[in-house]
Amino acid sequence: MKKVLLIAVSSMLASGCSMLLSSVATGLSDNLSVAFLNQDDPELVRAGAPSFLLLLDSFVEGSPNDPDILSAAATLYATYGAVFAEDEVRAARLTSRARRYAQTAMCESYRSACGWPDATYDEFAATLSGVGRKHAEVLYTYGFASLAYLQAHSSDWNSLAELPQIEALFNHYLNISGDEVNSNVYTFMGILLTLRPPALGGQPERAREFFEKAIAATDGNDLGVKVEFARGYARLLYDRELHDRLLHEVTAANPYHDGFVLSNVMAQEEAAVLLAEADDYF
Repeated sequence: MKKVLLIAVSSMLASGCSMLLSSVATGLSDNLSVAFLNQDDPELVRAGAPSFLLLLDSFVEGSPNDPDILSAAATLYATYGAVFAEDEVRAARLTSRARRYAQTAMCESYRSACGWPDATYDEFAATLSGVGRKHAEVLYTYGFASLAYLQAHSSDWNSLAELPQIEALFNHYLNISGDEVNSNVYTFMGILLTLRPPALGGQPERAREFFEKAIAATDGNDLGVKVEFARGYARLLYDRELHDRLLHEVTAANPYHDGFVLSNVMAQEEAAVLLAEADDYF
């Protein structure tokens, strides 16, 4: 699941910074979020983000049972671990912390979720049905942190066995979120449905519908969606024409759309790599 969470950078950094500083200075929070999202130098964000991770840890130390603070910590640790940590051991460590924070936030918000780490699929699904709309945001964070964790632990087949639970989680999130749905979930679902070939339970055509929903929801401004569409769907079905068309659209696009600059610059870098590898893959 290499870099499958690239498309989450924008909304994750925004919500994380907002939750972190909302009680301190709303204006500073908003400005910081915009500064991150519209930064066109990913290395600057990579170098600067660890200071905020440590600050988040201090907030958690002071309020260890606050779902908002725990969710903010989970969000930024998951983003940094999945997208910016290139060392596998470090990525695993960072996303493990993200998962712990997200699990605690979920447990504090909905007591039946406290047993999720050790639950079977049936047990998980039974308690998931009780999660209501007021818990949608923390549920989303738990799902995102779990995906980051599974990405970093993809060599562990026991971790990958959790994928059906995450798919069920995002399906439930879509059912309860209403008009406030986070469009990243459409891309997450597309990714989840293409991790396996059709013979092993993958659903590529349903995945394509989700990828196309994600493109429409962002008016095509989130270039990372097309990267994941090409990587997940087009490569799975060996559709070279679609693969190259999507990636050429990404590399030729203007990345400077408000709120997407950082993720778009990274998507263009990733698209160039995938195009360079295409002859060897197809």
